[in-house]
Amino acid sequence: MRANPALKSLGYSDKDRLIIIHTDDIGMCHASIQAYIELIDSGLDFSGATMVPCSWFPRVAEFCRRNTEADMGVHLTLTSEWDNYRWSPISTSLLDSGMLDEEGYFYRMTEDAQIHGEPKAVQLELQSQVNRALSAGIQVTHVDTHMNTVAHPKFVNSYIQLALQHKIPFLFPRQDEAGFRRLGIDTETAQLAANLVISLEESGIPLVDQAAGLDLDKPNERLDQAKLAISNLEPGITHFIIHPSLDTPELRAITPDWQSRVADYQTFMDDELRQHLKNIGVQGISYNTLKSLIT
Repeated sequence: MRANPALKSLGYSDKDRLIIIHTDDIGMCHASIQAYIELIDSGLDFSGATMVPCSWFPRVAEFCRRNTEADMGVHLTLTSEWDNYRWSPISTSLLDSGMLDEEGYFYRMTEDAQIHGEPKAVQLELQSQVNRALSAGIQVTHVDTHMNTVAHPKFVNSYIQLALQHKIPFLFPRQDEAGFRRLGIDTETAQLAANLVISLEESGIPLVDQAAGLDLDKPNERLDQAKLAISNLEPGITHFIIHPSLDTPELRAITPDWQSRVADYQTFMDDELRQHLKNIGVQGISYNTLKSLIT
């Protein structure tokens, strides 16, 4: 596949490796917000995305109003995965939307959300989440997807049109048909996705080359994991997913993978990781950087 045209537009070569260190799930709990705040003060470029339906979203919005340079996107949310802490759509409470489970919350599993979600209702929900973020004073820099739920033929066009409407980048790895098939996508959908990549780039929409990140099931030796994963990045622009949080009773009560989230925070605050990025020549950018390419 040809080199990413966004590299040249940003003044880089085809062989350069750029990383968007992306902090997911901001606002899922208070600990995620404080971790993001400390990380962006630490000297690296970080992007993040907030979960608008979650309880702590107003605190995210308050921070962004006070810190307009913060690179904050919307982590478009159609699932609510935890046992004892749940959230619901903000656009409707109607069962016929297909977005609510028997308890009245988003479905826990991506597959259930994709099977049951009515496309028009989902489209309204995605728009409502972005509108609420904008109305709350967040200068939204991009959109991406919680648990990859919008990556489905029923929803993906609404996702892309939402980003184009607001002239913001969106997470959609630029792959050819073979690349999408390696990601587990069926042949027909892979063909459509590959054609879409060509069309978007011809329209001047910057895309990342790939998404990578750290496994939430492996909390131990997190610094070594991060150094290895970043060292192995291919040339191009990588959306690199982390889930940093402080260690708090609330976090521990919500999720069994709290140790990995705390380890992400500690790892990306570590000077050793910053030095490693410099040593291997991987350069950090933000989604705001990509947004500047959209006219």
